[in-house]
Amino acid sequence: MIQFHSLEIPQLERFLERHKAGLSLKSDIDLDLVLRQILQKAYEFVPSESGSILLDDPFRKVAARKENDLVFIATFGYASRDLIGQRLSAKYGIVGRVYQTGAPYLSAHVEEDEFFFADIDEKLGHKTQSLVCVPIYSGKHVCGVLELINKLGEASFTDRDKTLLEIFAGYTSFTLQNALDARRAHELAKKDDLTGLYNDRWFNVRLTESLTLARESSRPAVLIFMDLDRFKSVNDCHGHLAGSQVLREVGFLLKRIVQNVDATVARYGGDEFVMILPETTLEEGLKVAEEIRETIGATTFLEREWGFSMPPVHLRGVLSASVGVADYIPLAGVTEAVEQEKNDLLRRADAAMYEAKSRGKNCVVVARKGEPGKSPGGELSEAAG
Repeated sequence: MIQFHSLEIPQLERFLERHKAGLSLKSDIDLDLVLRQILQKAYEFVPSESGSILLDDPFRKVAARKENDLVFIATFGYASRDLIGQRLSAKYGIVGRVYQTGAPYLSAHVEEDEFFFADIDEKLGHKTQSLVCVPIYSGKHVCGVLELINKLGEASFTDRDKTLLEIFAGYTSFTLQNALDARRAHELAKKDDLTGLYNDRWFNVRLTESLTLARESSRPAVLIFMDLDRFKSVNDCHGHLAGSQVLREVGFLLKRIVQNVDATVARYGGDEFVMILPETTLEEGLKVAEEIRETIGATTFLEREWGFSMPPVHLRGVLSASVGVADYIPLAGVTEAVEQEKNDLLRRADAAMYEAKSRGKNCVVVARKGEPGKSPGGELSEAAG
C-alpha cells in the first residue's frame, strides 16, 4: 500500500504562507491531509512509483528565481519519507528548470537528459528512469513544482501524461489557494491589520498559554520587547503612509528572523513589537534580540516603489531598535498565579526596553527576575550601534 507523507503542521504552515498576505495559517483545516490527498489524486491521474510537491520558502524567496531553494513538503513512494523537509536548489535539475521557466517538462529517459540532477537518486539508492514535472502557481507566480517519477506499467511517461498533470496542477493551485483563504478568514480576528503580525489581544492569550506550558514542561521561555528608535521622524519627514509601510516591512523582517515555529510575533501598538519564544534560554533569546537590532539598523527601508505614486525613499541609517529581553524560568512549588507571573514578565521586559532607550537607543538590555536591566552576571547587557 502506497503511503503519502507531508511536513508536520508547524513547518508546513511556513511553506504555505505567501508573502503577499502576510498571514499565518493556524486553524482547524488539516493542511497535511490536503497535501496528501493532492498527491493521491495525482497518482490516480498518472500512476507512478513516486512523486513530490516542492514549494519555495516565502521567507527566503528572492527575485532571482535560480537563487531560491525548493523544499519537499509532501511525498509518496520509495524512500519518500526521507525527503520530507529537504531542500533542493532551484539552480539544478529538471525540478529547478520547471520552477525557473514555469513550463512543464517531460523526460522519457533521464540518463540522456542534460538537466537531470542525479544527487537525490544517489543519496536514496533509487533509480529514476523517467519523470514529468509541472509548475504550481500562487496567483500569477510559480511557487513550486509537482513531480512524478517512473510511470507504473509502462516504460516512460507520455505527452498525454504531461497534459493530464498540467490540468491537475491547476486543480492543485486552486486547492492550495482555497486552503489558504480558509485559514486567513479564521485568523483575521487575531491579526494586526497593518503588519499581518498578531495583535495585542492574541499576544496576551498566547503569553498565558506559553507560560502555562513552560510550567508543565519545566522549560524556560523568553519575552522580547522592541521599540523603533526615531520612528516619529519618518512620519514627520515622509508622511504617515510612509511610516505605515515601514511598519509593514519591520513586521516582515521580524517574521523572517524569528524561526522558532512555536514563537508568537505581535505588534503591541504604535511602533512597539513583542515576541514570545517558548522553550528558549536567555542566551538563545539574546542572539535573536541582537539579530533583530542589527538587521533593523542595517536595513534600507522603502527601498522600492511601495504604492501608487510612492517612489522609493531609501531610508537607511535612520531607524534603529531598542530591545528589552526578559526570561521566564519555571520553578517547582511556585504558588503565584500564571497571570501574576505573566504581568511580572511583561513589566520586566518593558522596563528593560525603556532602559535601552535611556542608554542612547540602539541596544539590547536584559532584565532578570527582580533585577530590571541586569544580566545573569549582574552587569548591564547592551549592544551599542
